[in-house]
Amino acid sequence: MASLLTDSFGRAVTYLRLSVTDRCDMRCLYCMAENMTFLPREDMLGGEEMQRVAEAFIRSGVRRIRLTGGEPLVRHETLPLIRRLGAWLDRPEGMPGLDEITLTTNGSRLRDNAGALYEAGVRRINVSLDSLRPERFREITRRGNLDQVLDGIRAAREAGLALRINTVAMAGTNDDETDELIRYCGKIGADLCLIETMPMGETGDDRRNRYLPLTELRRDLETRWTLEPLTWRTGGPARYVRVGETGRRLGFITPLTHNFCEGCNRVRLSCTGRLYTCLGQEDGGDLRAVLRAGGSDQDLLAAIGEAIRHKPRGHDFVLDRDTDVISGPQRHMSVTGG
Repeated sequence: MASLLTDSFGRAVTYLRLSVTDRCDMRCLYCMAENMTFLPREDMLGGEEMQRVAEAFIRSGVRRIRLTGGEPLVRHETLPLIRRLGAWLDRPEGMPGLDEITLTTNGSRLRDNAGALYEAGVRRINVSLDSLRPERFREITRRGNLDQVLDGIRAAREAGLALRINTVAMAGTNDDETDELIRYCGKIGADLCLIETMPMGETGDDRRNRYLPLTELRRDLETRWTLEPLTWRTGGPARYVRVGETGRRLGFITPLTHNFCEGCNRVRLSCTGRLYTCLGQEDGGDLRAVLRAGGSDQDLLAAIGEAIRHKPRGHDFVLDRDTDVISGPQRHMSVTGG
């Protein structure tokens, strides 16, 4: 079924990233400030409200939903929501439905939830892991426990979940661990995706000094690893190669060195019901206002369609170490889940 949600540049929106909470049990350097003030609970959409919005997108042609945060598993309504959305999986061809429900997590609560995620219909997850060294991991996350996350990854594998490890590559921070991470992912049978740090919100950390262009990192990796280009995609912005020595995929997400907006098929819904049509812009619409004013399904679809018609051509991230120029949206990454 073709998407009914097409922007003014002819891009069909088929992928919804749904942030279920801004809360997290870590405070990663690139994501949020160490002393965060989180949203009042009454400002956040309830589980039924999130379901209603998600189903409006599904009926309009969205085929993939990814639940994000914050850390989605800190919210008790996340698993029940996934179970309800799971009813849209495996629908007959030609009918509205989902191809997959996925999740991005920091892994801290994965050990206790991996089996339930699989039973609810999730088959693939992304786990954020920026270091395999306990002390460094704690420095980057400001409070995370590496053993707890590695236990969660093992539980996910045992539950049958396919894994992608997400690593924000940071100069002078973890750029000496990339080989180690490639070997680790080869050992556990996971893909690895490297991500450039993005200038979003004030985190109390100067990200200009940590910015590492992935073009530079890739050239360095090619001196030691066989990187075979792939056309395989997941529906997200990553561009992949296969690592010949491990047989696993290695992805690169490059919002700064290579704008990936020309084929963007994604929108993001914050936990407050704000629809963001671009990660790097503030454009969008307020769906919570429609829901809480008693709007009909048609009103909701009209608000979604209006926002998508004004989806911008691309983001305007700038993070320049030489000129000290830095620009991006003021909201924290945790508001929309990356």
